[in-house]
Amino acid sequence: MKFDELGLSPDTLKSVQALGFETATPIQEKSIPVLLKGDRDFIGLASTGTGKTAAFGLPLLERIDPAVAFPQGIILCPTRELCLQITDDLKKYSKHRPNLKVVAVYGGSPIVTQIRDLKRGAQIIVATPGRLMDLIDRRAVKPDQVSMVVLDEADEMLNMGFKEELDKILGKMPKERVTWLFSATMAKGVARIAQNYQTDPVEVSVGGRNESAANIEHLCFMVHEKDRYQALKRILDFLPEIYGLVFCRTRAETQQVAEKLMQNGYQAEALHGDLSQAQRDGVMRKFRQKTITILVATDVAARGLDVDDITHVIHYKLSDETAAYTHRSGRTARAGKSGVSIALINMHERRRIQDLERRNNIKIRLEKVPDGKAICENQLIALLNKVIDAPIKEDEIRDYLPPAYEALCHLDKKEIIKRFVSVEFNHFLEYYRDAGDLNVKPRANDSRPRNSGPRSDNNRREREQNSDSKRFAINMGRSNKINAGAIVRIICENCGIPSSQVGEISLGHDQSFFDVKKASADAVREGMNNVKLDGRKVTIRAATPQGGGQGGARQRSGRQGRPGGRRR
Repeated sequence: MKFDELGLSPDTLKSVQALGFETATPIQEKSIPVLLKGDRDFIGLASTGTGKTAAFGLPLLERIDPAVAFPQGIILCPTRELCLQITDDLKKYSKHRPNLKVVAVYGGSPIVTQIRDLKRGAQIIVATPGRLMDLIDRRAVKPDQVSMVVLDEADEMLNMGFKEELDKILGKMPKERVTWLFSATMAKGVARIAQNYQTDPVEVSVGGRNESAANIEHLCFMVHEKDRYQALKRILDFLPEIYGLVFCRTRAETQQVAEKLMQNGYQAEALHGDLSQAQRDGVMRKFRQKTITILVATDVAARGLDVDDITHVIHYKLSDETAAYTHRSGRTARAGKSGVSIALINMHERRRIQDLERRNNIKIRLEKVPDGKAICENQLIALLNKVIDAPIKEDEIRDYLPPAYEALCHLDKKEIIKRFVSVEFNHFLEYYRDAGDLNVKPRANDSRPRNSGPRSDNNRREREQNSDSKRFAINMGRSNKINAGAIVRIICENCGIPSSQVGEISLGHDQSFFDVKKASADAVREGMNNVKLDGRKVTIRAATPQGGGQGGARQRSGRQGRPGGRRR
């Protein structure tokens, strides 16, 4: 369906057409006519890269009255990158409505500046939940006048521990407002938000509820843990024309992998939460301009990354959150294009692949890490194509050709080709001359638990009780004016784990205690190094299972149940 058939106003159509939009995507075609009426709550489910921002942004702009200066619509999203991207898109869509103002508010930027922008008048606020809650507490935003609220990437907001803020924000808004919820997946927490804060919503789903885009090819390579980085290098060398994203679990791992790649001569840089906004903008500018072709990123930093031409997504390490695979993979195959999602796994992660296949209704094909010969062949073909496609500027090189002809005249055509290939290609031949096989050969019983001899029932029960989680103490408490949700976000953003990995939190006055699943304990130890909050160094230490049990306010951090509830 064409955009001019959706019922948009002439001014909005003019902006849309100037951006080159002609035909609506399926989610836009199904959403926009319903949302233009504005009288029903709405749930839109679609993979990333399918045009969800325009699906809710265009009808939201249409329903705003520019003559009224106070906020009429609020869009909530998980990260500042996505916040800025949505704001930029809305400004482009409303180019021909100069009196309509859109303001972005997010953490990591001076709140005083954002308050000043809001006082100048804004009909639409695009916000991260934590910063919007701060502004509401300071009375800089009055949510009781808002008539429309959009929850974009609702599942990710829950994964980042924003449930408490979402409950508070939505609870302060008028009951008669309309709530539009957009997500790539219909996770349990998202369904709970819909149940608690929506009334008889219209639901539109493009593809399966938790499916990846159909035009993404899913591959995995099984290697020993010690060979993970070498396998990444081989994949990058096998794909000379790659323009891709490499996902890591923690900020420290992201920086480490990016630095190694740069030292090894790859056009790569890191994108993670330790970078300032100016640094992140600089990295993204270089990536969009293709000055760098490999972006190594954490899940949080890459949310809202809107680049249409990404060819490959590489999961250097899989996320603990199943839904994250869909979000990561959705960074490729955008705007109707095809793409490839590649997962690097070790022997113990085979079941993770089976689980991803089942939950996302996809097939992840196990492939072999390319050997040296295959890599060299691909590199040679890429080099030859580059030579064939090189533009020849006759007028500019004419004066330089005679000495070149004279220097090469004693060589025949085949000899010139051999020498040319050798100059450009010898380093690959030398590097991969004795390259071994990195592939792990899977055995049929790899995923089965191995018996280690008989144990008593008491020992078994003790093992089950003690093997699930690890307890840590953190040097922050109520005196630092933080709550359980803030601790969850600090952990998740710095350690690259979802909030589902964080268990019970016991808030104390000067220190607090939290549980994480043992599988994520190493990531927490590593990720919490060198973390600062308001200029103060955050430290953690291992604690006993009983730590924090005296005088601490026990709260449940995560995505399920009520704030302050206790984990069963």
